[in-house]
Amino acid sequence: MLLSGPGRVCAQEFTPRVAVPPDSLHAAESTEAVPADSLGRRFDEARVRLNLERYTRRGTIAGRALAAFFRLTKPRQEQQGLDAVLLNRQFDQHNFKIVRRVTITPFDAFGYSLNDSLRQPRTFLEKSGNAIHIRTARSRIRQVLLFRPGQPLLPQALAESERLLRQTNEILDARVLVNEQTATRDSVDILVYTTDVFSITGGYELRGGPGQAIVTAGDQNFLGLGHQLSNRYQYGRDLPQTWGYEANYQVPFRNFVYAEGHYYNEFESHSGGVSVRRDFYSPSVRWAGAFTSDVFNIRLVLPRDAPPLPDQQPNFQVRSYTSQTLWVGRALRLRSYDLGYENPGRLIVAGSVINEHHTTNPANTPDDRTRTIFLGSVGYSVRRYYKDKYLFGFGRTEDVPAGTLLSLTAGYETNAVGSRRYIDARIAGAGYSERQGYLYGSLDFGTFQRINDGGWEQGLLSGQVLYFTRRYQVGNYQSRHLLNARVTAGFNRYPAEVLLSGVNSNPDGVRGFQPTGQILATSRFLANYEGTVYTPLSLLGFRVAVLAFADLAMVNERIGGGSPFGGNAPYTGFGLGLRFRNELTVLRTFQFLLGYYPRGQLSANGLRLFETNRDSYNFSDFSFGQPSVVQYGTQ
Repeated sequence: MLLSGPGRVCAQEFTPRVAVPPDSLHAAESTEAVPADSLGRRFDEARVRLNLERYTRRGTIAGRALAAFFRLTKPRQEQQGLDAVLLNRQFDQHNFKIVRRVTITPFDAFGYSLNDSLRQPRTFLEKSGNAIHIRTARSRIRQVLLFRPGQPLLPQALAESERLLRQTNEILDARVLVNEQTATRDSVDILVYTTDVFSITGGYELRGGPGQAIVTAGDQNFLGLGHQLSNRYQYGRDLPQTWGYEANYQVPFRNFVYAEGHYYNEFESHSGGVSVRRDFYSPSVRWAGAFTSDVFNIRLVLPRDAPPLPDQQPNFQVRSYTSQTLWVGRALRLRSYDLGYENPGRLIVAGSVINEHHTTNPANTPDDRTRTIFLGSVGYSVRRYYKDKYLFGFGRTEDVPAGTLLSLTAGYETNAVGSRRYIDARIAGAGYSERQGYLYGSLDFGTFQRINDGGWEQGLLSGQVLYFTRRYQVGNYQSRHLLNARVTAGFNRYPAEVLLSGVNSNPDGVRGFQPTGQILATSRFLANYEGTVYTPLSLLGFRVAVLAFADLAMVNERIGGGSPFGGNAPYTGFGLGLRFRNELTVLRTFQFLLGYYPRGQLSANGLRLFETNRDSYNFSDFSFGQPSVVQYGTQ
């Protein structure tokens, strides 16, 4: 127990009273439970589960094997109510009290739940996984917390710390609570509980046959310190480079400072660099910035003056350059007219310097041997977060960002050819409702203007609309529908600038699509539909979902860009598949899909059965980032 007498604190234990507070995850516990709908229940689920449990108690080899590999106890957290509002006010009475001590209790990845304190590792797989897993160090968890012993507890520091812990790659779920039994009028003790993710990753993805595959390996919580190491190797590709390799290593420090190194070698292009950064990770952050240094050697595809001959190789050219970037941003709090609570909006100003030194440029392209870009941005950001389930995860708590972002960026570029101005405007917004779902939209336009003649060049218009329907439930089955549309339109782009990816990429384009030849798009429109049914089935810790998809891509291959509409017939793909996901591991998702593609597919019948471990989509946060030139996507 927490308390053995007034003012005396003993060893902490993981008890239901402490681990399951009256927070927003359990707001519905006080309401009367609604009887289950017998018409919506799955086939004799209780009877099947009971029979399997009885079978595991037998002394036979099969019964012991079943008990060792499967958990037949129904997870409790699926029965808990869920309040959508994340930034609750349950601990407001403790604002500005002094934090006496912070007690951190991390738990291993398998067999524990912060919603069910009675759950313990029981199966052979759970115990074996925890034996090779290194638990997240308390020092790493302490890095993420927004409060320190001896300092006042600021408003929303508890809720924000809990959200930031869940957003790390090494932690699955977290609870940050006030110990009400030891709280006084001027000081409090804080309790932090976390459950880990099994951080060791590894994957093998076939790409058309046993001689073509992608191998991945890494650790998202190296030695329990939050270090992230990833490696990706691909073999069996077409000439001129039959292999590709990509590596990344990231180290976290206090105050949300991250150092990172990366290397890339693919398509006879290679690059590498290092960076140190601090983002606007929370609305309470005032300062952010970064410094990066990179080296690039990129192999580009240029258009030919005449149509290519049969079996003729594309016109490859090389561009080599180095790049250094420095930026600093400051967030200014706005006046609040809500007594007791601060204004969630932030006015943000930022500046950046980008320097590039080119040593090799392709023929027939501007000879920008050295160029420097000075950029300044001013923006307005409002961020809110909500809780929901069954969006990207399979029942775990997910933080859904909503809010508004407005930004205006202007700058000046100096180069050997001629100086240019740059201007960019962006607007983004999202709303969330338990009844209506989630809707996100963004629009961004940026372009350069030459000083000498006033001509416009390298323009880019990009936009996105993402919509999740509300969660539908029939018995123990959950379902959602997703609609996603993106447009990338280039205007007055250079001949060497093409969108090499976007039609056959997964998941950004037509998933599973393998074209008969290269599609050198300069503008594109992508639309995706996905319907997902989350089943209660589980195999070796992997939850099962059934999905259907329909994808469309419209491209413009005209040099310089233009509208993506009105060109060739669209590329489409339709399919069904199964998705397996384990929330306790970093490599969480496996998908087996069967797709049909009416035109452009490499296979003669237009069918393809493929596997992928990439997640489908991600949320776009409303944090303010580095002032930069909008990337066209020449990769």
